[in-house]
Amino acid sequence: MSEEHENCNHDCAHCASHAQECEDERKLAAVMAGIKHKIVVLSGKGGVGKSTVAVNLAFGLAGKGAKVGLLDVDFHGPSIPTMLGLNNESVYQVEDKILPVEKGAVKVISVNFFLPDGDSAVIWRGPMKYGVIKQFLKDVAWGELDYLVVDCPPGTGDEPLGVCQTLQGDIEAVLVTTPQEVAAADVRKSLNFCEQLKLPIIGVIENMSGFVCPHCGEVTYIFNQGGGQKLADAAGVPFLGRIPIDPAIGVSGDEGKPFMDEASESPAVKAFWPVVEAVMNATK
Repeated sequence: MSEEHENCNHDCAHCASHAQECEDERKLAAVMAGIKHKIVVLSGKGGVGKSTVAVNLAFGLAGKGAKVGLLDVDFHGPSIPTMLGLNNESVYQVEDKILPVEKGAVKVISVNFFLPDGDSAVIWRGPMKYGVIKQFLKDVAWGELDYLVVDCPPGTGDEPLGVCQTLQGDIEAVLVTTPQEVAAADVRKSLNFCEQLKLPIIGVIENMSGFVCPHCGEVTYIFNQGGGQKLADAAGVPFLGRIPIDPAIGVSGDEGKPFMDEASESPAVKAFWPVVEAVMNATK
């Protein structure tokens, strides 16, 4: 809110034209005050499993007893409803609040819940995206949360920028990469994005870090190894851990079940719990 209108009176002629803007800011501030930590999950490149990380980070945090919300702002490829088996869900409005869809202990909002069907294309320019992001943050009944995990689309465009400029309070980033240099090179752009916005970085996760054979347990490094660690070390940010390729991840995603809840003995789940604990420790 601009300083000029910080203490505006809606009955004042000077502020009449700004009444709605001021009211929106008040609503947003009230909602944000109820959320302790906001975590944006970023990657400079698509196909690195960023949404999978966001979903299972949210459910891992919930599994540790935290109150968690999951916001999907990947408007052009909203995969979270599919991963959670929520494609046929709709949202409802009570008075002036949108009720999030609940999956277990996690509250979820995605643009997919507002589309006529799952195949509908979202063809929006930047200002429209920014308006929807703001609505998802101020008009959804998130309630009291320990964490709001935000799954952003790849890159450093409208959605990540809109989220980071709209969120208030403690905002931090988790960056997702795969081991190979071609992915790490793009994630370095996300590091630069965070630096320019003065956005603290919780750390880097290296996803798809080796394939663990389900029969013999041997690890094969399909995409090389160590790219995430090198990226974190060079940037001077924490390295949160490596998540191996695991067939259980694909199966659970297709079945609409978070793998943190469904495959407790899988190598990926065992590797992911320390990542969840590292995030919790970093946000105490």
